[in-house]
Amino acid sequence: MIIRDYNHRDETGWVRCRALAFLQTAYFDNVLTKKEHYQNPSIELVAEHDGQIVGLIDVEYAEEQTVCSRGEGLGGMIWHIAVHPDFYRQGIGQQLLVAAENRAKKLGLNRLEAWTRNDLWVQKWYKRMQFNIVDSYYHVYFEEDELHPNYKSSIPDLYLVNTFAHYVGKNIEQFKDNKRIYECVCFEKFIFLPLNNS
Repeated sequence: MIIRDYNHRDETGWVRCRALAFLQTAYFDNVLTKKEHYQNPSIELVAEHDGQIVGLIDVEYAEEQTVCSRGEGLGGMIWHIAVHPDFYRQGIGQQLLVAAENRAKKLGLNRLEAWTRNDLWVQKWYKRMQFNIVDSYYHVYFEEDELHPNYKSSIPDLYLVNTFAHYVGKNIEQFKDNKRIYECVCFEKFIFLPLNNS
């Protein structure tokens, strides 16, 4: 297996790897049909085994809070990290992260940030990789039978059937009857701390 830079010829393999990996998580319906491209500089790596993309990581980076939701200086957002299910438990995710961190350090990034839902195995992995939980909010899905009469569109003749929403309040219990509620958790890892000259 090799870890290398992503190139445009990898797109089909990248999409397949991500789709199969995400099927195992609370993001199972977050399907992409093509690879995302970023407005800011990025670190985009793939793990390849016998010509097959078996892992990937994309980190977009920028100053201040352009890409990251917190912090100061040059920070990177991990938009995608995934390992093909047939290649789980071989350390591929960790190798991709380490390779991305090494690139990030050379570029002068001081931290990485990643958001994930409440899949405990995913959260445990981030904790093992020395990330800390720093924030959270909720993803709430409303199916037709869960939509309260007060949840209406202000657009004439547009009726809500299924809805996805971000809830940043504290009273999540009001949605306890919804079938799909996920806590979306922010993990942060400082990879380089500038020397304090004081």
